[in-house]
Amino acid sequence: MTLKRRTILAAGFGLCASSALSACIAEGAMYGLIGKMIAKPGQRDALVAILLEGTGEMPGCLSYIIATDPTDANAIWITEVWDTQDQHDRSLQLPAVQAAIARARPLIEGFGERFVTEPVGGVGLS
Repeated sequence: MTLKRRTILAAGFGLCASSALSACIAEGAMYGLIGKMIAKPGQRDALVAILLEGTGEMPGCLSYIIATDPTDANAIWITEVWDTQDQHDRSLQLPAVQAAIARARPLIEGFGERFVTEPVGGVGLS
Protein backbone atom coordinates (compact mmCIF):
# COMPACT_ATOMS: atom_id res chain seq x y z
CA MET A 1 0.00 0.00 0.00
CA THR A 2 1.44 3.37 -1.03
CA LEU A 3 0.78 6.24 1.35
CA LYS A 4 0.74 9.76 -0.06
CA ARG A 5 2.44 12.59 1.82
CA ARG A 6 -0.75 14.70 1.89
CA THR A 7 -2.82 11.79 3.24
CA ILE A 8 -0.42 11.14 6.11
CA LEU A 9 -0.66 14.63 7.51
CA ALA A 10 -4.06 15.61 6.35
CA ALA A 11 -6.03 12.70 7.80
CA GLY A 12 -1.78 14.49 8.50
CA PHE A 13 0.80 19.01 9.45
CA GLY A 14 2.32 34.16 8.72
CA LEU A 15 -0.41 33.40 11.33
CA CYS A 16 -3.26 35.86 10.90
CA ALA A 17 -2.39 38.61 13.34
CA SER A 18 -5.04 38.99 16.03
CA SER A 19 -6.20 42.25 14.42
CA ALA A 20 -6.53 40.49 11.06
CA LEU A 21 -8.16 37.32 12.38
CA SER A 22 -11.67 38.73 12.17
CA ALA A 23 -11.02 39.54 8.50
CA CYS A 24 -9.86 35.97 7.90
CA ILE A 25 -13.03 34.67 9.53
CA ALA A 26 -15.26 37.09 7.63
CA GLU A 27 -13.71 36.06 4.31
CA GLY A 28 -14.01 32.37 5.20
CA ALA A 29 -10.30 32.05 4.49
CA MET A 30 -9.52 29.56 7.23
CA TYR A 31 -9.05 25.95 6.19
CA GLY A 32 -9.72 23.01 8.46
CA LEU A 33 -9.08 19.29 8.38
CA ILE A 34 -10.26 16.51 10.65
CA GLY A 35 -8.91 13.06 9.92
CA LYS A 36 -8.59 9.62 11.44
CA MET A 37 -5.29 7.77 11.19
CA ILE A 38 -4.90 4.12 12.16
CA ALA A 39 -1.57 3.05 13.65
CA LYS A 40 -0.21 -0.45 13.33
CA PRO A 41 -1.00 -2.47 16.47
CA GLY A 42 1.09 -1.29 19.42
CA GLN A 43 2.49 1.73 17.51
CA ARG A 44 -0.04 4.45 18.35
CA ASP A 45 2.04 6.18 21.05
CA ALA A 46 5.14 6.23 18.85
CA LEU A 47 3.11 7.62 15.95
CA VAL A 48 1.56 10.31 18.17
CA ALA A 49 5.05 11.35 19.33
CA ILE A 50 6.22 11.76 15.72
CA LEU A 51 3.12 13.76 14.75
CA LEU A 52 3.66 16.15 17.66
CA GLU A 53 7.31 16.91 16.89
CA GLY A 54 8.04 20.25 15.27
CA THR A 55 4.42 21.41 15.11
CA GLY A 56 5.35 24.89 16.37
CA GLU A 57 7.23 25.71 13.16
CA MET A 58 4.41 25.49 10.61
CA PRO A 59 3.64 28.98 9.26
CA GLY A 60 -0.10 29.58 8.94
CA CYS A 61 -1.07 26.80 11.33
CA LEU A 62 -3.53 28.16 13.89
CA SER A 63 -4.31 24.84 15.56
CA TYR A 64 -2.93 21.31 15.28
CA ILE A 65 -4.48 18.83 17.70
CA ILE A 66 -3.62 15.16 17.99
CA ALA A 67 -6.06 13.04 19.99
CA THR A 68 -6.24 9.34 20.74
CA ASP A 69 -9.54 7.54 20.26
CA PRO A 70 -10.73 6.01 23.54
CA THR A 71 -12.78 3.39 21.64
CA ASP A 72 -9.97 2.19 19.33
CA ALA A 73 -6.50 1.44 20.70
CA ASN A 74 -4.92 2.10 17.29
CA ALA A 75 -6.83 5.21 16.17
CA ILE A 76 -5.64 8.83 16.19
CA TRP A 77 -7.72 11.89 15.31
CA ILE A 78 -5.95 14.90 13.83
CA THR A 79 -7.70 18.28 13.83
CA GLU A 80 -6.04 21.18 12.02
CA VAL A 81 -6.91 24.83 11.38
CA TRP A 82 -4.88 26.87 8.91
CA ASP A 83 -5.03 30.44 7.67
CA THR A 84 -5.49 29.05 4.14
CA GLN A 85 -5.40 25.77 2.27
CA ASP A 86 -2.30 27.00 0.44
CA GLN A 87 -0.40 27.37 3.73
CA HIS A 88 -1.41 23.84 4.68
CA ASP A 89 -0.25 22.54 1.31
CA ARG A 90 3.08 24.41 1.58
CA SER A 91 3.64 23.01 5.08
CA LEU A 92 3.91 19.54 3.58
CA GLN A 93 7.16 20.63 1.91
CA LEU A 94 8.87 21.78 5.12
CA PRO A 95 11.99 19.72 5.95
CA ALA A 96 10.71 18.90 9.47
CA VAL A 97 7.36 17.73 8.08
CA GLN A 98 9.06 15.66 5.37
CA ALA A 99 11.24 14.01 8.03
CA ALA A 100 8.18 13.28 10.19
CA ILE A 101 6.38 11.72 7.22
CA ALA A 102 9.33 9.43 6.52
CA ARG A 103 9.47 8.31 10.16
CA ALA A 104 5.70 7.91 10.51
CA ARG A 105 4.99 5.99 7.30
CA PRO A 106 6.10 2.55 8.64
CA LEU A 107 3.86 2.96 11.73
CA ILE A 108 0.65 3.68 9.81
CA GLU A 109 -1.81 0.89 9.08
CA GLY A 110 -4.28 3.08 7.21
CA PHE A 111 -6.78 5.92 7.37
CA GLY A 112 -10.40 6.42 8.32
CA GLU A 113 -12.69 9.36 7.78
CA ARG A 114 -11.38 12.69 6.50
CA PHE A 115 -13.31 15.94 6.54
CA VAL A 116 -12.44 19.36 5.13
CA THR A 117 -14.00 22.18 7.14
CA GLU A 118 -14.25 25.98 7.05
CA PRO A 119 -13.54 27.13 10.63
CA VAL A 120 -15.28 30.34 11.66
CA GLY A 121 -13.81 30.81 15.14
CA GLY A 122 -13.62 29.34 18.62
CA VAL A 123 -11.34 29.02 21.59
CA GLY A 124 -7.81 29.77 20.49
CA LEU A 125 -8.94 31.21 17.16
CA SER A 126 -10.46 34.49 18.29
